[in-house]
Amino acid sequence: MLDRLPVEIVERIVAKIPDTDLIAASKVDSMWWQEVRQEAYKRWKNYATTIGHVQALGKPFEKGNIDWISFEDVNDFYKRWIDRLTEDQLYIMEKMLRNGMVVDPREGNHRACIK
Repeated sequence: MLDRLPVEIVERIVAKIPDTDLIAASKVDSMWWQEVRQEAYKRWKNYATTIGHVQALGKPFEKGNIDWISFEDVNDFYKRWIDRLTEDQLYIMEKMLRNGMVVDPREGNHRACIK
């Protein structure tokens, strides 16, 4: 039944699937595989963009004109946030690589940009 749904419906469904289950949905058929691949790339890019924004938020704390008690709290939160976003981004890319969703070898080099 899932293999007979219109593309528009598949797009909506795929957009709602959590990262941890996303790749499993690609097993339905080739249309689902394509939609999952597009959604995974979209999420990967969103993580990269968010990481950039979060890193920019941390810039004022590099100046040194801050209260150290609040700095430690903010810095710990900031580090956990960046770590979590990076883990989520790497999770998606790893699953894409393992499931043949990176069809251009240059696409796999995005991992190097994260470090």
